[in-house]
Amino acid sequence: MASLNKIILIGNLTRDPEVRYTSKGAAVCDVSIAVNRKWKDEAGKINEEVTYVEIVVWGKTAEHVGQYLKKGSSACFEGRLQMETWEDKTTGQKRSKLKVVAETVQFLNSPNRDAAQPQQSQQRQQQPARRTAVDAVNDAQGDDEIPF
Repeated sequence: MASLNKIILIGNLTRDPEVRYTSKGAAVCDVSIAVNRKWKDEAGKINEEVTYVEIVVWGKTAEHVGQYLKKGSSACFEGRLQMETWEDKTTGQKRSKLKVVAETVQFLNSPNRDAAQPQQSQQRQQQPARRTAVDAVNDAQGDDEIPF
């Protein structure tokens, strides 16, 4: 019987990533994202639902997530679902939850990059615009002559 355990989620981080290392030196990063869903009901009212998902990332990717992503960053996580089970120490009841184990992560934006963009655009505005040969030809011909 065939089976498939694959999940792709795009969302915003709800907190800063937490990177730690196992006793063997492997990097592990825990992150949580919010995934929004919007829809219109029969009356035309727009509704929104937010789902919070916990994700674990391993290895070099975990280090990159911890280094480049912050709370509010947008990212795409691709991986598999994993059931985590444990016994509650206070009540003795069995507990479980689904978690995503990410295999690949795509950084869609980050607060660090977004904060740097206004500075870059100000630098561009301060520099004089370069004139090209096409600009010179257009100036010489004037606006009323179209060369075709």
